[in-house]
Amino acid sequence: MAAASYLLSEDQFLCSICLDLFTDPVSTSCGHNFCKDCITEHWDRSDWCQCPMCKKEFNTRPELHVNTFISEMVAQFRQSAQQKASSSSSSSEQQVFKPGEVPCDVCTETKLKALTSCLVCLTSYCETHLEPHLTKSVLKRHQLIDPVENLEDRMCPKHDKPLELFCKTDQTCVCMLCHFSDHKMHDVVPLKEEYEDKKAELGKTEAKIQQMIQRRRLKIQEVKHSVDLTEKDADREVAELVQVFTALKESVERLINTIKEKQKETENKAETLIKELDLEISQLKKRSAKTDWELGVARESINRMGKIRQSPQRGIWIAWLRNGNEYKALDDPPVSFSLKSQPQKVGVFVDYEEGLVYFYDVDAAALIYSFTGCSFTEKLFPYFSPCVNDGTQNSAPLIISPVRVN
Repeated sequence: MAAASYLLSEDQFLCSICLDLFTDPVSTSCGHNFCKDCITEHWDRSDWCQCPMCKKEFNTRPELHVNTFISEMVAQFRQSAQQKASSSSSSSEQQVFKPGEVPCDVCTETKLKALTSCLVCLTSYCETHLEPHLTKSVLKRHQLIDPVENLEDRMCPKHDKPLELFCKTDQTCVCMLCHFSDHKMHDVVPLKEEYEDKKAELGKTEAKIQQMIQRRRLKIQEVKHSVDLTEKDADREVAELVQVFTALKESVERLINTIKEKQKETENKAETLIKELDLEISQLKKRSAKTDWELGVARESINRMGKIRQSPQRGIWIAWLRNGNEYKALDDPPVSFSLKSQPQKVGVFVDYEEGLVYFYDVDAAALIYSFTGCSFTEKLFPYFSPCVNDGTQNSAPLIISPVRVN
């Protein structure tokens, strides 16, 4: 039995309810095993008794008895795992989590040091548990960063989305929806790119400082070892160097203050310009507005001759506006919906791999409609129509604005 225990994995002794090693394992009549407290609490919260695994229902609650065979197997597995961990502790000592380091959130026994954190899963992983993110195609698209604690702080408090972007204009972390709303005119880059840039700048700055210190040390050594200079001369040389560094520090401080003043002046001008533009936009909105339009995406091979029948089955995913306030998504079947206010900018976002098409109000950062479960097998192109003029009722222009997504 001791030799066979090495062939067993931890997954064979996990309760499917608490996902931890069995504690007082019991078996149901359908042959599935659970912790006694887990299955008891599960049935206490339900109106009927049902197996969480195979969904078999029991007319009366079964009487539960501890499965002594599985209990002994779990005990031997724990002992075997502890002995194996003890024998290999010398080789894995560098990976064991230590105070001041970020632990792996997946390890159940000995906590190992996390090598990275995932902004999508909000989980930190050691080398072993990171492997699926490096091999699974779905997980490869997740945003990985250096290991950090309190991953919840990396979520946008406004939109509950990962803070995976960095606004250089405001010098703050933002999410994708923040970029489309409050920071749409700002210089926004991926957070990882900004982190790498900052790290590179810091490395260059540290290298320059080290070079300056080394040169000064050599200079001082030359002064101290020169037969033509006395100790007083060396002290004077050091004092001059201190004066040079002091003057350099004051110069940098003056430069920083000047930059801050210029930045404040630029911000004031920008705020004034934004207010003027908002006023112009508001006036333009009052003067004219589109009453009819069609927006969406279409696959490359659609029939462009004759009357086009618009539906996802024919490779077209669109939404339209009619008579100024009648909105409809041409799904299967078509879906009519209403909006509190007419959007001035409608964004269309496509996730090709996940099969999603989103329509959203760019200014309000609000979702309008979404096509889900789409199957894309070829190139997609924008689909838009300003519709007919309708006696100048629909004479406002339909403007296409590109959106840069990092």
